[in-house]
Amino acid sequence: MSSLPTRAEALETLRKAGCPNSVVKHSLLVAEIAKEIASRIDPKVKVDRDLVEVGALLHDIGRSVTHDVKHGLIGAEILEKMRYPERLVRLVRNHVGAGIPREEAIRLGLPPIDHIPSTVEEKVVCYADKLACGSTRVTFEKALKGFAEDLGSNHPALARLRCLHEEIVELMEGASHGARPHREDTASKT
Repeated sequence: MSSLPTRAEALETLRKAGCPNSVVKHSLLVAEIAKEIASRIDPKVKVDRDLVEVGALLHDIGRSVTHDVKHGLIGAEILEKMRYPERLVRLVRNHVGAGIPREEAIRLGLPPIDHIPSTVEEKVVCYADKLACGSTRVTFEKALKGFAEDLGSNHPALARLRCLHEEIVELMEGASHGARPHREDTASKT
């Protein structure tokens, strides 16, 4: 399949893959958050909103097989076998954590490549995923605290998450530049 699935097709794909209902609920919330973020990005920045929505819905399809760090890679392999576009496959592969650099990927048993979100769409979905704890929406601060509790306060993923947060805030602030007299952390409110 060379084109993106529709929302309904993406949800059906999740269910057919065997994702539990909790993963489907989480994915629906991630899609809602990702769509909100994408709608707030500076209109001068090109964002494929269909890719954002479908990518958010399918980002955890690998959880039909495993809930460990390899679920992004496995999800990408599932979508690749279904012949979905490479941009969707990459988004699913690169959403784990706040991205995983090559050296860390090797230590984790992942392919020796950067698993880092690089496109706007990949970054939006990766970030939105961190603002969804299960089917509950959380602030950026709570997401960061959860990372620290899970990985340790000195883990490099915390710095990557902070950088991702700053980048998303900058993308959204570009849309409202001049509308507010002072800088406000809008991303933590999404």
